[in-house]
Amino acid sequence: KWTGNTIDYVPMNGAICVSANYGNGGNLYTKKEYSDFIFRFEFCFMKEGVNNGVGIRTPRNVDAAYEGMEIQVLHHDAPIYKNLREYQVHGSVYGIVPAKRIVHKPLGEWSTMEIRVVGDNVTVTVNGEVITEADVRKACQGHNVAPEGETKNPYTVDKKNHPGLFNKKGHIGFLGHGAGLKYRNVRV
Repeated sequence: KWTGNTIDYVPMNGAICVSANYGNGGNLYTKKEYSDFIFRFEFCFMKEGVNNGVGIRTPRNVDAAYEGMEIQVLHHDAPIYKNLREYQVHGSVYGIVPAKRIVHKPLGEWSTMEIRVVGDNVTVTVNGEVITEADVRKACQGHNVAPEGETKNPYTVDKKNHPGLFNKKGHIGFLGHGAGLKYRNVRV
């Protein structure tokens, strides 16, 4: 049921261990495309500072943060992230909607995460707490790309263009940005 980088996502003891690196080659995608869905999984950070993401409604082999949407999976409690931008914290719709910053469980402990996508509405819940709830179209005032082809977009939080933000359907993907993360009980 998966395609893309099937080498750096290793099934082990009932979990998927991530060792994929940043870039399009580090992503694992569902073979099927989805429009409205609920994506549930458990995750476990094995080391400080792990940075990954979940691509939603994304084409394959592109930068999902811009050609689709990326929901951050980030151990933002690590000291290296003391100056992290608000739209980069765990559970954020990257560059578009900041999440409520939570304190993660200790390294090695499992947490639950749910990403619910209905139309333009995205809700992210971690360990039973809603940390992101937004209409992405309203968040950027309907301007996922800058007017008149400009490169700096005044309507997005990160000031970048997100041409895939309003995709109606696409793949769900794990976006590997480095080792030290496990997933289990993954279901759509």
